[in-house]
Amino acid sequence: MKISTKGRYGLRAMIDLATYGASDTPVYLSDIAKRQGISEKYLEHIFGLLHRSGLVKALRGRKGGYLLTRLADTITLDEIITVLEGPCSLVDCVTDATACPKIDICVTREIWSMLGSKIEEALKGLTLASLAERQIQKTQQDMPMYHI
Repeated sequence: MKISTKGRYGLRAMIDLATYGASDTPVYLSDIAKRQGISEKYLEHIFGLLHRSGLVKALRGRKGGYLLTRLADTITLDEIITVLEGPCSLVDCVTDATACPKIDICVTREIWSMLGSKIEEALKGLTLASLAERQIQKTQQDMPMYHI
């Protein structure tokens, strides 16, 4: 399974939203785009998907922007990646029984299914809040200290 730019950029944007947004203060898409170095037009497409899935809400107007619909510690990476990339399946035959005529006797299908389950389990074990906290820590580590 290879995560596309949609999945990678979408996850970075969601971490940014969790880091810089407050429960009642929307974050401008243009600000996320600048901080993350991602095209605002591409983020509009990504946030359309996230909005339709119910992970973010859009506020229009002068003070508009995007907000998380739930607390960041209740949103898992599995939810985000599934919205942007689809279900975690390494090969088609795991989710589509008609993809291969040897589905009933194929030993490798069991391996692909097991690996997909492990990836899904790992993504379900990570929350948006935990990654936002890790991002804050990494950002603070990279900031030089000036002493006068």
